Amino acid sequence: MNRYLAVDIGASSGRHIVGWMEGGDIKTEEVYRFPNGMKEAGGHLIWDTQALFEHVVAGIRQAFAVYPQIKSMSIDTWGVDYVLLRDDQEVLPCFAYRDARTERIIPAVHRAVPFETLYRHTGCQFQPFNTIYQLFDDLARGRLEGVTGMLMMPEYLMYRLTGVMAREYTNATTTGLVSAQTGEFDLEITDALNLPRCLFPKLHKPGTVLGWLKDEIAQSVGGNLSVVLCATHDTGSAVEGIPMQGSHPYISSGTWSLLGVKTSRPITDAASLCANYSNEGGVGYNRYQKNIMGMWLVNRLKDELCPDMPFEAIVHAAQQSSCDALVNANAPEFLAPESMKVAFDAASGGACHTPGDYFRCAYRSLAQSYKTAVDELERSTGETYQKLYIVGGGAKNTFLNTLTAEATGKQVIALPIEATALGNLKIQMEVDRR
Repeated sequence: MNRYLAVDIGASSGRHIVGWMEGGDIKTEEVYRFPNGMKEAGGHLIWDTQALFEHVVAGIRQAFAVYPQIKSMSIDTWGVDYVLLRDDQEVLPCFAYRDARTERIIPAVHRAVPFETLYRHTGCQFQPFNTIYQLFDDLARGRLEGVTGMLMMPEYLMYRLTGVMAREYTNATTTGLVSAQTGEFDLEITDALNLPRCLFPKLHKPGTVLGWLKDEIAQSVGGNLSVVLCATHDTGSAVEGIPMQGSHPYISSGTWSLLGVKTSRPITDAASLCANYSNEGGVGYNRYQKNIMGMWLVNRLKDELCPDMPFEAIVHAAQQSSCDALVNANAPEFLAPESMKVAFDAASGGACHTPGDYFRCAYRSLAQSYKTAVDELERSTGETYQKLYIVGGGAKNTFLNTLTAEATGKQVIALPIEATALGNLKIQMEVDRR
C-alpha cells in the first residue's frame, strides 16, 4: 500500500499527515503537530524560518518512524510571504504578512502602476500585505541588492529538503504579480516597478516532481521519498480536498476565511475590483474568491479575554449572549491590532461587555461578511447557488454555521475535515498514477 505525506503549515500551527487509499477513499493519520506564529524582532513581525524547517524535518522523521515506506511528500503553507536568496544564502529576516512595513510604500506602488491597471492585469485583490508591496518595500530598503532568487515559503522549505528551486503557480497568484491571461509572472508590471527579473522565472504547475531528499536529510530522517509540488497555497489544496459535485461556493475557514467558487476563467471586471474579489490559481481552474478576516478575530479575543476557556465554552457563551452589535469584520483595524478587544470596543461603540458579547459579535459579523461576499459572488458570476461548503477548523463551529446559513439563505454543508491535507495528498496520488 502506497503512503504519502502532506505537510500543511498554517499561521498558527503545522501538521504532518500521512495518507493512503483504502476502499476508494483517502485515509489519513496525523503523525506530528507543531506550533507556529509570528515573532517580534527589531520592531517587525517575522517568521522563524529555521524553526519551521527543523519542525518539517522532525515531522518527516516521525512519519518514517510510524510508516517506514512513504512514496512522496509535499508542503503547503499560507500565501504571500517569501524568502529572498543571494545564491544559496537567505536574506533575513523573513517578514510576516501582518507586519506593517508596507503601509508607507503602497501609494508609491500605485503611482508607478495604478491599482486599476494592476487588477486588470492580475485580477488579484488588494491586500496591504500582498507580495508586490512587500517586494517594493524591499527595493526601497536596498534588500534586493545582489538577490538571485525569491522562493515562497513552501518552495523555500522544499528547496531546503531537495536543493531544487521551483516556483509553483497557485502560490504565485497570491503575489499580485501573475498575469491572469498567461498564468506566468507579468514582466510588464515587474519592470514598471524596477523589480529584478531574476525573481520571476517560469512557473510550475501542481504535480511537478522536484526530486528526492538530499542525502544528509534522508540520513537524518531515516528514509527517502520523492518531493512533489502540490497546490502549495493552502487554499488551493483545500479546494482540491473538498468532496463536492459541480461548482458551489466554499469557505476555507481558518485564521482567514477564504470564500469563493471555481470558475473557468478569471473575472477582472469593474464590479470584481470594487468588491475586492481575487482570482487565484487552482488545479485546472480559477479560484474567484476573497479574504475575510476569519477565526483570527476569535483567536485574538480569546487570547485577551479568556485564554484558558475551551472553545466549546466560548461558543456556548456567544449563544447565551443577547448582544446584537455588528462590526465590519474586514476592517483594517482588525488586521494586527495591539488589542483586539479595544478594536472591537471602538468598532461596536462599546456595545460588548461580557466575553460572550464579544464572541457573539465576532461570529455574527463573520456571518454577515459571508452573506455580503456571496451576494457579490452571485452578481459577478451571474449564478445563483443553493449550497455553501465550509471546510477547515471553522467548520466545527455549529453556531457559526447556523448563523451563516441564516445570513446567506444557503444550505450550509460543513465538512470538519483536513481539506488542505486531503488536497495535498490527492495531487501526490495523481502524480503516482501517471
